[in-house]
Amino acid sequence: MSKKTATPAIQPLGTRVLLRPLEDEAKTASGLLLPETAKEKPQTALVAATGDAAPITIKVDDKVRFAKYTGTEVKYDGIAYLLMENNDVLARIVA
Repeated sequence: MSKKTATPAIQPLGTRVLLRPLEDEAKTASGLLLPETAKEKPQTALVAATGDAAPITIKVDDKVRFAKYTGTEVKYDGIAYLLMENNDVLARIVA
């Protein structure tokens, strides 16, 4: 059962997008568990909202990969989001 989150009351402007980072797997390919201190910053996210500019090609609920160390961290209702330029999103993940 998938749990859908409510759309945050943060509306990106222009070509910006609001992403909700997804936690990466806590295990290596060989099965070793990684401690919190060894994990890198997540680079996969769900699109929570998009700006109102025309050239944005990703949509809400798309799963995307984004450039490392980009975006501004924003918290809303205890949930962490990243606000960044549409150009910093590298790819849409198609499953």
